[in-house]
Order: sequence, then structure tokens, then C-alpha cells
Amino acid sequence: METEPLLVTVADGVATIVINRPARKNAVTQAMWVDLAGHVSRLAAGLDTRVIVLRGAGQDFSAGADIGEFDTLRGDAESARTYEATNSAAFAALRNATVPVIAAIRGICFGGGFGLAAACDLRIATPDAQFAVPAARLGLAYPQDAMGDIVWAAGEQMARYLTYTAGRIDAKAALSAGFLLEIVETERLDARIDEIARTIAGNAPLSVRASKAAIRSALSHDPAEAALAQAAGDATFLSDDYAEGRAAFADRREPAFKGR
Repeated sequence: METEPLLVTVADGVATIVINRPARKNAVTQAMWVDLAGHVSRLAAGLDTRVIVLRGAGQDFSAGADIGEFDTLRGDAESARTYEATNSAAFAALRNATVPVIAAIRGICFGGGFGLAAACDLRIATPDAQFAVPAARLGLAYPQDAMGDIVWAAGEQMARYLTYTAGRIDAKAALSAGFLLEIVETERLDARIDEIARTIAGNAPLSVRASKAAIRSALSHDPAEAALAQAAGDATFLSDDYAEGRAAFADRREPAFKGR
């Protein structure tokens, strides 16, 4: 019996989404793109979620879109546009999530998998991680919004190299390009991801959300996003958590933030 292709858990403010098709190197079907977008949006809207971790089951992050579906679901221009809308929605859900999203990467991170990682806020990988954007080997184009994520995350030169050559790079090259925050040994990946996620979850949620909004505004130069970031920042000074943070500092104790 086939197991659920996406596994979702939430504990202590940390939501984890696992792409669960290890026998297919965690290739993502069209139905999975739709469900992934829904899971991320739902989790980010929940008061009990302060950070999301995205990872793949087994030895790989994700090989990207399941090419086995392309003949029937991405076989011509019309169906390709419909398919593209579903994976763009998944990228957008990660990019626009009000809470930080961390990609825990090992093994293959190709194509749409690379796009998912690029849409996350933080990316940490193991030394065996491999990265590629092989659109030019398949004769297709990636969604414009996904390309924007790749340029922001990897830099314009690396984005050009990856898309023009369809070549692979290793974790060291991805780290040098700025795509990765850090590389950790395979046996330490889970612990390091947990450490960062729990640190974020322990901080003031409204403050973290305001920071994410402000960073996105700084990157996009979009006046509408600047206004949203300003509003998110202003809200922190009206919050109970702001009072709690000051009181905890005065009392020399750990703050207990509630996200309000």
C-alpha cells in the first residue's frame, strides 16, 4: 500500500512537512504540488505554528516534478500552463508564508525541488547534497516567479550557470554562492535543523513575522509589501509580547511569548 506522499506534523511550534516518495527520489506529482501549497498556507495561518521545516524522506530532498506525468499532464502549451500554475502556487505558499521556512537538504535537490528550496527562507544541507536546474535538458521553462526565487537565493551568476548549462553543483559550490546557510555532517543534520527551528519558535512570533515581511520588502522594492512590513512592525509595539519581552529582560528570565 502506498503511504501518504506528504507527511505533516506539528510539535512545540515547529511544523514539519516531509516529501515522502523516497523510491522516486521524492519526485512531486501534480496532486502533491496542490496539497503542498494547501499545507503550507494552512500551517502558516495557524497560531500554533512559528516555523516550518521542509524535508525529503530517505536520502534525497527532491528530484523535482515527476516527469512520468508530463506526457499526460504537461504535454502541450495549455496543459503545461495549468501544471505550472500548481507548482507556482506551492512556491508562492513557501515564499509568502508569514512564518520562516527552513529547507533541510540531503542528496538530490533538482528542478522543482531546487525551486522549493529556493522559496524557503533558510537552507541547510549535508555534504552529499547535489543541486541542478535541468530545464534546458527537458526543453521547458520554469515559472517566472520560481526563477525570481532562484536569482534571489543563488545570485544572478549562479542562476544563469545552472539554467543555461543544466549542470550540477555540489554543496560547497551552493554554499559559496550563498544558496546555503551552512553545510553540516549528515548525522548532525536533524539536530541542527531542530536547534534552529526551536530557537526561532522560542522567539516572539510577531517580531519574527515582521522581520520576514521587512526582508521580503527590501528584496522586492514593492511599495505594497513595504506597507505590509511597516504594519507588521508597528503591530509588535502594541503586542502583549512586547511587554513580556521587556518584563523578562528586567526580571532576568526567559520570556514566554504568546504571539499576540
